[in-house]
Amino acid sequence: MAKQLIPESFKFKEGFNKKEVQKILKDSIIQDSISIKNAVLLCKHFNYHTLISETFSTAIPLLKKLENEEFFVKDSVVVKTKKGNEITLFYVFDKKIKHPKPSILHFSTYIGNNDYFISAAKINADRGYNIIYAFSRGIYLSKDEITPFEFEVEDVNEVIDWITKQTWSDGKVGMIGGSYDGFSQWAATKNLHPALKTIIPAASVGFGIDFPMFNNCFSPYMLRWLTHVKKKTDFDIFENEKKWLSVYNTYYKTGVAFNKLDSIYGKINPVFQKWLKHPSFDSYWQSKLPYKRDFTKINIPVLTLTGYYDVDQRGAMYYYDNHLKYNKNTNHYFVIGPYGHNEAVSGAPSEEYKGYKIDSVANIDLKEISLQWFDYILKGQKKPEFLKDKVNYQVMGTNQWKSASSIDKISNKKLKLYLNKTKLLKSKPNLDFISQTIDFRKREDTLQNFDDEKILDSLINKADLKDKIVFESDAFDTSFEINGSITGKLKAAINKKDMDITISAYEKLPSGKYFKLSHEYYARASYTKDNTKRKLLNSGKIETIPVHNTFFTSKKIEKGSKLILILGIKNSPDGQINYGTGKDVSEETIADAKEPLEIKWYNDSYVEIPISEK
Repeated sequence: MAKQLIPESFKFKEGFNKKEVQKILKDSIIQDSISIKNAVLLCKHFNYHTLISETFSTAIPLLKKLENEEFFVKDSVVVKTKKGNEITLFYVFDKKIKHPKPSILHFSTYIGNNDYFISAAKINADRGYNIIYAFSRGIYLSKDEITPFEFEVEDVNEVIDWITKQTWSDGKVGMIGGSYDGFSQWAATKNLHPALKTIIPAASVGFGIDFPMFNNCFSPYMLRWLTHVKKKTDFDIFENEKKWLSVYNTYYKTGVAFNKLDSIYGKINPVFQKWLKHPSFDSYWQSKLPYKRDFTKINIPVLTLTGYYDVDQRGAMYYYDNHLKYNKNTNHYFVIGPYGHNEAVSGAPSEEYKGYKIDSVANIDLKEISLQWFDYILKGQKKPEFLKDKVNYQVMGTNQWKSASSIDKISNKKLKLYLNKTKLLKSKPNLDFISQTIDFRKREDTLQNFDDEKILDSLINKADLKDKIVFESDAFDTSFEINGSITGKLKAAINKKDMDITISAYEKLPSGKYFKLSHEYYARASYTKDNTKRKLLNSGKIETIPVHNTFFTSKKIEKGSKLILILGIKNSPDGQINYGTGKDVSEETIADAKEPLEIKWYNDSYVEIPISEK
């Protein structure tokens, strides 16, 4: 263990811990006070800084000598594809372990401090695997144009083919990684290579499903993401909150067309412009990932990891749902808990997530479970004990994990609630409506920061209530579990041709605090019946708007709690603004606002909540 832990302490470049100390001092001290948790963190990084500063120059050469004796590290490998393109990779294996052996492949568009990843690779290589990190075209040493998401369907398989021809490979490959790296695993399965035996996608981006658009709504985040995807990932650009707040707020305050966002940033981005040309989930997106019948050919075991607050949960669920839909006998396991995107990707949950102290049983080592899965599939060892059944979910508030053979088995009832004025009612009321008016020309508010969300708080954020209507249920006289995704149908009449709706759900606890049940849902009304084809609303006519592709959650609802549903229109600097003219939303400007959006929300609108009752 020491041979792993000691190099771990030196895996960062000199000066890293000093920056961490400065960051903690800046962010954590409020009115001359610091929390115990942050004080411990501060001491840890200060001690690391002192130790590494004193020993860095002596330790690094000694560690490199030790590592060279035990590990083989080959960096800066350029693989030529059949079409002449270049893919860069590096690989690591343990010299002590007999070859050939199975390989674990990461395929990413991100590259930063290779020392960090090589250090992590050595720990996994010590378990008897060849570890390979490969990168998209144009990244690292590749001379190709940078084209994220474009060619993973073919390029990942080119790398797998290369791996199988190496003397150290036994011909079996597994893939792992999260976010973009989760997407690349699924892209590889569209034309499945026979050597690919399993994948472990975490928080997988659903290209065209939840990024760069979610339910057909684009987001300014897409440009922020694109600008840091370079030969070497530019994290400084991405993390420059002041710059990006300025870009988002300028777009919002001036009311320019969304397709001018890159000009506000200062440079036309051709990938950004290309994506905007595809507001429907059309053949462009469909060609980059498995689609419909493609899933019938994916017969390898899969372990999917995601979280209730993972922004890419719906991407992960797209792959999971369609895999089971088109391949009834698939060996697909699913793990979900109270995790955000970073926690699902890293495999290391935080004890507290945005004000919510997660149940102790939720604080599990997803990285270890993943390696046990590889041992199970690639080495024929026993299945990870944690995976009791195909679906494994942590019920927040119970300190329990539960398992079921399928998602439709995790609930036994639908709680149907009608949206009547400002109440959620179990019985259908006499037909009526509540009116709402949104004037898109009013731009007094601006975005102050990117991450002020609280899962558990005494108040609902004021900004989250803008252009919204709050519906509240009666207090529940018994406890029960919400297990799954809230769905429903909205009945509405508007004076325009389209709108972007948003829904958030909270449990209002008997204490008066608000618990956010999952990530916020939003969708373009004109695409809710078919995300591949836009169907505009008829002005003045009552329309039915399906609510689906919402976020999965699991939570025990306490006796005496109430359910809060917040319904409204997405109208803020961090979203594409739909003015409702029926034109391409990316081309609309504040000049298209003209008269305010008038909505009549009818009270035969309802939501259905999947619950479990004893």
